[in-house]
Amino acid sequence: MKLSWKGIWNYKCPRCGEGDLFKKPFKWTDPIDMHKACQNCKLDFEPEPGFYFGALIISYGISSWMLLLPALLLVLYYDWSVMAAMGFTLAFAALTYFKIMRLSRSLYLHFSMRYDKSLENSENSGSKYDKTIF
Repeated sequence: MKLSWKGIWNYKCPRCGEGDLFKKPFKWTDPIDMHKACQNCKLDFEPEPGFYFGALIISYGISSWMLLLPALLLVLYYDWSVMAAMGFTLAFAALTYFKIMRLSRSLYLHFSMRYDKSLENSENSGSKYDKTIF
């Protein structure tokens, strides 16, 4: 079993690497609208109620470092004013908000369930009773 960074980035199923995590086309009104299960291997994308609360921590970690470092670089190295750096940071946060939100869910699911070629067409769900978790 391996972790697929390409699958994480492209929002693919962690078990088979083929099915999409999120419904297409992207909707601005519901940016995290996910399929209930993989279309290819039938892996349950929400194994337990509240499963994706952990993705909030991942999202916070990614966005805080992604926004803090450029702001500090602009202020300390390029001598931007704090207000200008804050404006840049807010604009950058607005542009990357949906990508980070979806990426954190994909990352959390991939860390919880790993790719296993032998389980591609298995009827097992991704529940806490399934051996593909952890």
